[in-house]
Amino acid sequence: MPDSTPHTRGDKLPYCERCGTKLPSDAKYCPSCGQPIGKIVTEKLSISADNLIQKVKELIREGNVTRVIIKDEKGQILLEMPATVGVIGVLLVPWLAALGAIAALATNCTIIVEKRE
Repeated sequence: MPDSTPHTRGDKLPYCERCGTKLPSDAKYCPSCGQPIGKIVTEKLSISADNLIQKVKELIREGNVTRVIIKDEKGQILLEMPATVGVIGVLLVPWLAALGAIAALATNCTIIVEKRE
């Protein structure tokens, strides 16, 4: 059963959700496109490797996810995946292939999800 405990970091998003431009830490608007900068909320999920790919697909379909980090039982980062608007469709295929390899090697994983507030 996933441990779905939201943790509000209150940090601003490091990249613009509309155009992908790296943002200065004090920015209230994107310097490239003018998009207002939102805050991110971090959620930590514990999941078995068998359900890893399905869960990541579900998270990305939600639409408000900006980054997904997969860690093993020891807390080491196995994969860090941007989930911005640009990472959809064909661009998502290599990430899912990497998730398949991770699922084959790990037994339990922790998914750290950063979402727009």
